Amino acid sequence: MNSDIKLVAVDIDGTFMRDDYTYDEAAFKKVLSVMAKVGCQFVVASGNQYYQLISHFPSFADQLSYVAENGALVTDHSEIIFKASISNDIVNKVSEICADYPEIKNVMCGVKSAYCERGTVDDDFFALTNHYYPKLQWVDDFKDVDDQILKFAPTVPEEKTQAYYEMFKKRLAGLLVPTTSGHGSIDLIIPGCHKATGLKRLVERWQITPGQCVAFGDGQNDIEMLQYCGTGYAMANATDEVKAAADQICLSNNDDGVVRKLEELF
Repeated sequence: MNSDIKLVAVDIDGTFMRDDYTYDEAAFKKVLSVMAKVGCQFVVASGNQYYQLISHFPSFADQLSYVAENGALVTDHSEIIFKASISNDIVNKVSEICADYPEIKNVMCGVKSAYCERGTVDDDFFALTNHYYPKLQWVDDFKDVDDQILKFAPTVPEEKTQAYYEMFKKRLAGLLVPTTSGHGSIDLIIPGCHKATGLKRLVERWQITPGQCVAFGDGQNDIEMLQYCGTGYAMANATDEVKAAADQICLSNNDDGVVRKLEELF
């Protein structure tokens, strides 16, 4: 039983969850109870919406903490301890840029809900997005939304992911930073706001050290987190870039790599 580890952070898509969005619940429950006994916190660190993340853990959601929306929303169990805030000027700028590229399907993510603009995306895209953002609303114009805006989540054609990543990087320099887990998904987040900064808020609050933390990930948006924690595990299915940034490789998400490694550690 390892009592030196005080925080375990896991990405969800392609890391903790199998591709069919299941996980070994019985084994995870056992590991979680051992972790609790040795005072180790379990943190879900994802680009996904908070409401979606808690839906994966219906029986023990309140036992976990969350770094949601790529670090833009952080909770210590069910208490929100940090919310990013994107200004109206930047909201307008993002809307202008996306209007130049009609194939971009943009989602604006707030504390209360996520939003799709009528006329820029279709019903099919809204329905698909609803899977990832259980709280999602139609609006006529992003400018009229009354919410604290955390990030944007544009979807682009998969083969153009890198090109759009570079475009956003250039046109939003100093305002927002693009990050991507590949496959056409890009997040536009506040500079200096990512999974590692979210974890840092919890580390400082709980008075532990990065060296006492372990993280698991598979995508580009996990790299800062893997490097921040004392030990970073890349999944066997991770990209080469992520594997290079990690300390060790574990089994793939479909082989329950996170739970198997936690069983070893605890």
